[in-house]
Amino acid sequence: MNDIIKAVILGIVEGITEFLPVSSTGHLILVNQFIAFDEQFTKMFDIVIQLGAILSVVVFFRKRLFVFVKVNGSYFQSQTADLWKKAIVGVFPALVIGAKFGKQIQESLFNPMIVALALVIGGIALILLENRKQREKISSISMLNYKTVLLIGLIQCLAMIPGTSRSAATIIGAMLLGCSRLVAAEFSFFLAIPTLFAASAYSLIKTGFTMTPEEIVVLAVGFVVSFIVALLVIAGFMKYISRRDFKPFGYYRIILGGIILVFFLLAR
Repeated sequence: MNDIIKAVILGIVEGITEFLPVSSTGHLILVNQFIAFDEQFTKMFDIVIQLGAILSVVVFFRKRLFVFVKVNGSYFQSQTADLWKKAIVGVFPALVIGAKFGKQIQESLFNPMIVALALVIGGIALILLENRKQREKISSISMLNYKTVLLIGLIQCLAMIPGTSRSAATIIGAMLLGCSRLVAAEFSFFLAIPTLFAASAYSLIKTGFTMTPEEIVVLAVGFVVSFIVALLVIAGFMKYISRRDFKPFGYYRIILGGIILVFFLLAR
């Protein structure tokens, strides 16, 4: 298969799954069984398309993310500065735990069985979460205190287990701590910016920057496709959660986990 076509397909998969509570890792593991680059370039490619997805969050929420812009006569937006401070506090646990245990987690848990199990458990958790009587104490991000933000950041660390899904972990954690569905989803997006940027930068430094002109083109295609698709998905997802719950994502995770489990059992 042509590398450009591979880049488009993988960019679409990343763009669709990165911010939905369905695990981009689980999907990429499955898709990579049929289409993939060589191992070294795959690592670089996965980092670059993730950066494309991160950029889509910045563009979609740009009016809420820039601190030094003129609004109502003021050039400093204190609410935006507060949001960034909360996002940085929220990412702190992942930086500490990831730096200390990230490599061991990847080596020990990065296998199809763990991914399938994490997908199923996460799916069940989403369904149970929506079935419980939700007490929404936090209806806006400005109402989040730093203790709650830090707890959400700790829960986000569960996403280091492949197949868990970073967005699923943060959304479930935030809702358990009293956030509304909309606040949980929004903060998951904002927390993704420093989290994924830090993870991508670290991986990029480890992987290196040596690329051929052909590889640069493939990376650019994957980046752009991931960005565009993720931007569309975020817009659709925000509209979706204003009217509906997360149960369909829970059922989808359980089905996908079953498919991965059956696929790799039969492939043995």
